[in-house]
Amino acid sequence: MTIVPILLYHCVSADPAGWIAPYAVSPRTFARHVELMAASGRTPMTVTTLTDALRDGRELPARPLVVTFDDGFADFADAATVLAARQIPCTLYVTTGALRGPHQSSRLCLPPARMLAWSQLPELAEHHVEIGAHTHTHPQLDILRERVAAAEIRECKDLLEDAMGTEVRSFAYPHGFHSARVKRQVHVAGYTSAAAVGNALSSTADDPFALARLTIRSTTTIDELTAWLAGRDAAVAPFPQAWRTTAWRTYRRLRGRRSTRGVITMPVRPSRPLGGI
Repeated sequence: MTIVPILLYHCVSADPAGWIAPYAVSPRTFARHVELMAASGRTPMTVTTLTDALRDGRELPARPLVVTFDDGFADFADAATVLAARQIPCTLYVTTGALRGPHQSSRLCLPPARMLAWSQLPELAEHHVEIGAHTHTHPQLDILRERVAAAEIRECKDLLEDAMGTEVRSFAYPHGFHSARVKRQVHVAGYTSAAAVGNALSSTADDPFALARLTIRSTTTIDELTAWLAGRDAAVAPFPQAWRTTAWRTYRRLRGRRSTRGVITMPVRPSRPLGGI
């Protein structure tokens, strides 16, 4: 079994919006992170390049690495340039209703922040960025009615494919929250992979529709990142769903709309961090 660190970034800014600040790193810190990636001896891949190789039985590089970003903050454009300078591809999961330009949603479940514009998406392909989908309004899919969840999963794919003229094959669950039903809906919509969170190292045995990722936070240290790049100091997926995951889903479902906007705060500390943005 090959261990695959899949890193999850959100915002790269020295002055992020307050609500995303716990999940933001400064440009200087990010540049240091990219230096560590380049020096790690790992081979960077996009999510779809990784999962295609696993599905087709192709041999992977001995030390794969995947870098992902969620949501589509405006500062991603600069981060993509830094990665491209080191020839590191990445996957950006876009919340389509948050982008500037057409299709902005008044039902967005994210607080305000400076986001990418629709017109920037085609340009990002020049920096070896895979564009993936992250729903239209960023809801918690696992507590939505089936019809509503299916629409969120499909609409973002349709909008992105219309805008870019290419197939969108990878999806990421908002906050990492998913269930067996939601995974089926993602598969039916035509995606070939989906990223969760899990805050664990992924592996060649991981579920391609619930890929484990390691969340980069403002408090993530250089030592922590170095260990993750070495394939150490984190659980390795796959692992059984913890009972607290189910309990947390029930809690959120009972809270309804009160739990659907902004950053999610866990009511109890789980044995393994479960959520993200």
